[in-house]
Amino acid sequence: MSSILTNTSAMVALSTMKGINANLNKTQSDISTGKSVASAKDNAAVWAISKVMESDVEGFKGISESLAVGNATLTVARNASESVTKLLTEMKGKIVAAQADNVDRDKLQTDIVALRGQIESVVGAAQFNGLNLVNGSEDQVSVLSSLDRSSTGVASSSITVEAQNLSTTAGAALSGGSLGTLSAGSVTNATAVTLQTFAFQGTGGALAANAPTAAPGTATALIAGDAIELTVGSTTGRYVVQEGDTGTELAAGLGAALTQGGLSSNDFTLAAASGVLTITNNTNQAAAVSVAASRGDGGLAGLNAIDVTDDAPAALAAIEGMLQTSISAAASFGSSQKRIDIQSEFVGQLTDSLKTGIGALVDTNMEEASARLQALQVQQQLATQALSIANQQPQGLLSLFR
Repeated sequence: MSSILTNTSAMVALSTMKGINANLNKTQSDISTGKSVASAKDNAAVWAISKVMESDVEGFKGISESLAVGNATLTVARNASESVTKLLTEMKGKIVAAQADNVDRDKLQTDIVALRGQIESVVGAAQFNGLNLVNGSEDQVSVLSSLDRSSTGVASSSITVEAQNLSTTAGAALSGGSLGTLSAGSVTNATAVTLQTFAFQGTGGALAANAPTAAPGTATALIAGDAIELTVGSTTGRYVVQEGDTGTELAAGLGAALTQGGLSSNDFTLAAASGVLTITNNTNQAAAVSVAASRGDGGLAGLNAIDVTDDAPAALAAIEGMLQTSISAAASFGSSQKRIDIQSEFVGQLTDSLKTGIGALVDTNMEEASARLQALQVQQQLATQALSIANQQPQGLLSLFR
């Protein structure tokens, strides 16, 4: 049946043309943007997966930077350890020469003292961005190394690098006016707990009024390399005293360590003045508080005692042990640096793999898109012609009325 009111053929041709034009627009968009999934409306599931992967790629860029900084820090520490080893080897040669009876041991001792000063200079200068891994100011450091995603969420992991103490600092066990052990309860809001008094010795920081005057080897006050542990509730913060520290640096270091351990900085306040460390509980919950200090002896602490004019055989035995210490330190840094290099290479490869995966999900297959574009253009021409023919069909009905 033919009708002048309803042209079914034209309707079908028009619907077909609309579908072809929609596909043609999509193909042209894919070609112009280079992405088959450019927004969530294109394919919500694939778009969501690609965005998560893109965020991980950005995270791994930050990890690569962290590994680069860690690598540079270890390079400085390893070079310092190797330089100390070289200087100790040269010093050992002087000490071996001093074993003979017909040598000028005073002149050899002068050379040994000069080498000792150079070793102390190397150890003191071996820092990168303020971090020194060989002077005893650090126990260990963590280098951000990976971003681990699982079904339960995402977490970061780190490579732990053990610091090496090649300083010449030494001291007796802490006692007397130094930090001791104390336990107390803080119950009410803003209750302050005063811990035992302390003092800094020599170049370890500003001397308090009650600072001892004993030589560094027998000092009972805090010196560079000493470790302070402050426990508040179940959280423990650890800080290693550094050259030039005052009470302000000590309080700030312990506070930062407690915060890093998970304790909110709003829950407590630390202050140190006139050789007294005070912690204030800013909550209304009881919290046990304890503090302890331990002596940090330098790996080259015996270097100051070497004197070939007094006892050459003892000097030879002592230098051998310190030489092994510096060699072990350099080997330890080398192993850690090798691990960071391997991790850095892996992170680079993993980032490339993630980018490849993202491309496979959302990028346009240009060869396929080109073929599809040409096919759709032909279909569009045919659909236009079919619609034209369908629109001409009612004209044939006029012949029935002639």
